[in-house]
Amino acid sequence: MRAADALLGVLFAAVTAYALFGGADFGAGFWDLFAGGARSGRRQRTLIEHAIGPVWEANHVWLIFAVVLLWTGFPAVFAGVAATMYIPLTCAALGIIGRGAGFAFRKTSDTVGRQRIFGALFAFSSVVTPFFFGAVAGGIASGRVPPWTAGRGDLLTSWWNPTSVATGALAVAVCAYLAAVFLCLDAQRHDPDLVPAMRRRALWAGAGTGVLAVAGLIVVEADAGWLADRLLRPVPAALVVLSALAGLASIGLLAAGRYVAVRVTGGLAVAAVLWGWAAAQHPYLLPPATTVAATAATPAVTRATLWAVLGGIAILTPSLWWLFRLFQTPLPDSSDRSADGDR
Repeated sequence: MRAADALLGVLFAAVTAYALFGGADFGAGFWDLFAGGARSGRRQRTLIEHAIGPVWEANHVWLIFAVVLLWTGFPAVFAGVAATMYIPLTCAALGIIGRGAGFAFRKTSDTVGRQRIFGALFAFSSVVTPFFFGAVAGGIASGRVPPWTAGRGDLLTSWWNPTSVATGALAVAVCAYLAAVFLCLDAQRHDPDLVPAMRRRALWAGAGTGVLAVAGLIVVEADAGWLADRLLRPVPAALVVLSALAGLASIGLLAAGRYVAVRVTGGLAVAAVLWGWAAAQHPYLLPPATTVAATAATPAVTRATLWAVLGGIAILTPSLWWLFRLFQTPLPDSSDRSADGDR
């Protein structure tokens, strides 16, 4: 395996991590939007804040990591995407900023009016940001982004087209599905009365995501035939089937109340779709003609970047694991602590 292909694999692993963990955080904002009024939705919003509060900013590490790897390892692709897609990318960046500001200021606001304003900013930004990211992915996959050496693509139709709109809508649905799946376990641990509502939302979100995925395949067939044909190859097709099976298993696990296992199958359903897209598009970074080999940095740069990545993984992975471990472990209730103190 060449260093460029290995670097591309690491880059897409970072994209997958951001889609799963960052996507679940965006989806939590989606459910915050539909939680209800200030009083009726208070418990659900408290659950959401508890679930994402400690780690929601840490998840953007994956996005920064992927951007740096793309810039370093495939500069012509980075420049082409940035030049053609700067409108949706700017909107996504503003959405991330607005989402963070809304989430932080709502928690510190002392009036209901301000809480509603900042809460609306947090929820709205959580919905539109994954749409713009999905639109960018759809534009790339449908061959609407040329490399920097070939000039800039159309600033509007590159991301506002049938494939991009379908992919953007699917991205929002996937985020909502992941969040509902993850929140089921959090509700079971911290507010069991909310479990039935979160389970219903997870089931509906899973069904809706499945419908949008099928509709997306139809749109791709009509709008991006090149990609549709490559999705029928053995490896991409197997990954798409794996995603569908994992999605069906998730529905069964949700119905059975297996909220730990469904996190695994739900994440697998999403990851398999992403890797199916990657397998269908490989070796083209910017379809239909820009390959990995043609746009990769020099071997010395890619090898040095890989060694730096390995060192960073050794440092960062234990820290992230410990962070999630700390804040996902249920705290003992007061009665347990009192008993421990008596002993």
